[in-house]
Amino acid sequence: MSNGKKVLIIEDDSAIAEIERDYLEIDGFQVEIVDNGVDGITRGSSGEFHLILLDVMLPGADGFAVCRKLRETIDVPILMVTARREDIDKIRGLGLGADDYIVKPFSPGELVARVKSNLAQYERLRNRGNSTINGGEVKVGQISISPQSRRVYVRGEELTLKNKEYELLLFLVEHVDMVLSKETLYERIWGYDAIGDSATVAVHINRLRDKIEENPGDPKVIQTVWGAGYRLKA
Repeated sequence: MSNGKKVLIIEDDSAIAEIERDYLEIDGFQVEIVDNGVDGITRGSSGEFHLILLDVMLPGADGFAVCRKLRETIDVPILMVTARREDIDKIRGLGLGADDYIVKPFSPGELVARVKSNLAQYERLRNRGNSTINGGEVKVGQISISPQSRRVYVRGEELTLKNKEYELLLFLVEHVDMVLSKETLYERIWGYDAIGDSATVAVHINRLRDKIEENPGDPKVIQTVWGAGYRLKA
């Protein structure tokens, strides 16, 4: 039975793409496959899909170029798929706006779990309404967040944040002056256990610092507490 969610797989290895499609369809997803970056940009930008699985190595345009282009027009979860384990690939992908990554080879169960988790987190963020502090508006120092409209202002200027950036900042603001471990942030924002993976959190923290801090190289708002995690300073 369909769950109404549509997933676009951008993958040039037909065997891998068909396995991904089969397991997602078993779980009720509607799936479409494209095998190159150019078509991936065209279909992904259509607004028809709830989530995109994006391979890094693609003909026509690689996954990084596709991710960058898609982020100009859509705001749905993008999961990058890579066969290379070097952190630089993961970091490059996340820096362009991907929400998560998964490393080949992966089990079908892990794939489906990642897809479901990212969709659930996305829906939770979109549906997050009045259940926040101060009657719906959150203010800490120079940061002001309106969860109903999902607008963020820093020093009076509105910021444009991706989904995970927004949710991470909101969580930090709601736990101001608390030291939060990378594992805690990963579990709360990405929705599943952090199995020794710190790159995702670190990249998103750095992206927030680039947008929030007056001097990202010497952060005063989102502080690193060495050996413990991060703290948003009031």
